Amino acid sequence: MTSPRHGAAPVGHSAMRSANLSLLLRHLHDHGGRTRAALSQETGLSKAAVTSLIADLAERGLVQEGKIDRRGTVGRPGTEVRIDPGHAAGIGLELNVDYLAVSLRDLGGQVRFRSSVPMPLVDGPDGRSYPPGPVLDLAAQQLREALAAAGAEGLWVAGATIAPPGPVDYEGASVRFASNLGWSDVPLGRALEQRLGTDLPPLSLENDAKLSALAEAPRLARQGITDLVYLTGDIGVGAGIIADGNLIRGWSGFSGEVGHIGLDPAGPRCRCGRRGCWETLVGFDTVLAVLDAEDPARSGRLPMQERLRRIRTLLDAGDARLEDRFARLPEDLVRGAGVLVDVLNPQAIVLGGYFGAFADRLVRPVQEALDLRLLAQDGRVEVSASVLGLDAAAAGGAAVALERVLADPLLAPPLPAGAARA
Repeated sequence: MTSPRHGAAPVGHSAMRSANLSLLLRHLHDHGGRTRAALSQETGLSKAAVTSLIADLAERGLVQEGKIDRRGTVGRPGTEVRIDPGHAAGIGLELNVDYLAVSLRDLGGQVRFRSSVPMPLVDGPDGRSYPPGPVLDLAAQQLREALAAAGAEGLWVAGATIAPPGPVDYEGASVRFASNLGWSDVPLGRALEQRLGTDLPPLSLENDAKLSALAEAPRLARQGITDLVYLTGDIGVGAGIIADGNLIRGWSGFSGEVGHIGLDPAGPRCRCGRRGCWETLVGFDTVLAVLDAEDPARSGRLPMQERLRRIRTLLDAGDARLEDRFARLPEDLVRGAGVLVDVLNPQAIVLGGYFGAFADRLVRPVQEALDLRLLAQDGRVEVSASVLGLDAAAAGGAAVALERVLADPLLAPPLPAGAARA
């Protein structure tokens, strides 16, 4: 063994430096620009260490110098260091029953590319089906488009997160069960690797509602809300649960399958095989069912935004069938949401998917109904609509992909010589 005095680095030095780089980068990511002096004070690192670490982060295009901070009257004004959005990015791709949506976001949180296309489907004697082959062909095409957009802007892609509408096998990168797609044990990760080969960045899978909750959580955390339930309303209903700032997955990944809470044993049969599941009362199908069979809103071959705009147009025109459906929908929502409030005691419920698109019709009555059933005033839950709309899951996927570089900034390749911006 070589003695340290002969030049060998102490054991663990590399890991310690990586951890300190992560500490600084995450601090800037979460709290915004800071001077080196402020970073030293807020992180506990020495000023010399901060200077050295910032130089390393800048060489990898992760931070840059910004404006001069002239606050204070003693000493020389400091230069603000902030996240550089021009080098690292992440991709999120949602596989929804109605659409596939991809989002490319940089480290600063800005959307660099987005796309949404209708889900490939096949009409058959037993209804619509979603064969994995065509779906994954289209998913691969969307990933190629996002990667091409990243390349055109000089962005290094840290990873991609795929969001299917159901529980996933994290180790096997497969969809365990997605009843609304008719999928079971679909090896999504391997299938995309076969289609994209070496072009595919590091891949992970996470349920769509969980990613949506992660995407909304930072906004609510700034309001002091760290316990929330995100409800996504599509053909099915799912939940992303954040407890004390942490995502809850459950021991087998099935947490949040709230659409299958049994509310009526004699009710209609659900796609999962049970009867009276919550999603049979509030799923998007229950809205579409009141429309004429040939109405454009019922066409799964139209982009989801166009279908929602069609329903909005009919509502604004006073369509009696939709008026009646939306008048009854809050009561049906509260039947399940009330169970979640009693069991999970969240500070907030966020309505996403089509629920969020009709927030003006749903948020207030759901809030009032939940207020009426409070067990104690300090247990009140705040109901709001998603600010990310149909982009929530893809946005959360991009954020999760960027977690790789936040956790280990050394993964980011160095910029060409002389290109560092701090």
